[in-house]
Amino acid sequence: MSDTTIIWNPSQGYGDWSLDGSQLQAGDDLQTAVYISLFTDRVANTDDVIPDGSNDPRGWWADAGEDVPIGSRLWLLSRSKQTTETLNRAKDYIVEAVQWLIDDGVVGRFDITVEWTRASMLGANIVAYSNGSKSSMQFFWTWNGGN
Repeated sequence: MSDTTIIWNPSQGYGDWSLDGSQLQAGDDLQTAVYISLFTDRVANTDDVIPDGSNDPRGWWADAGEDVPIGSRLWLLSRSKQTTETLNRAKDYIVEAVQWLIDDGVVGRFDITVEWTRASMLGANIVAYSNGSKSSMQFFWTWNGGN
């Protein structure tokens, strides 16, 4: 059985399930796993600076006590300027978020690149290699940080 298809809306900053008539549309299991890994807020590390100053580390409540939390820390960059340093941190957070797919043997490796695709738009290209095959995925985020 395939996972549910998730459609990402970069301008609104959210994903939604896709319907096939009145049923949830089945989709690409790997792409769904990557969507969840990137766009679910991972709990902040104790040394992370929370961008809104609230001290709310976010994350999913069911991750309490887990060795590998779900999601990414990309949300920590929400008020960051469009700089090379921010791109480097975004890539680090993406690598961290999808590492579980390598650890669990779902994927052999990833090639990940990030770039400012235009003003206020961060893009990531993620290529997954598994069992001699290659799957390429592109993701975009509308950036709210300052320039």
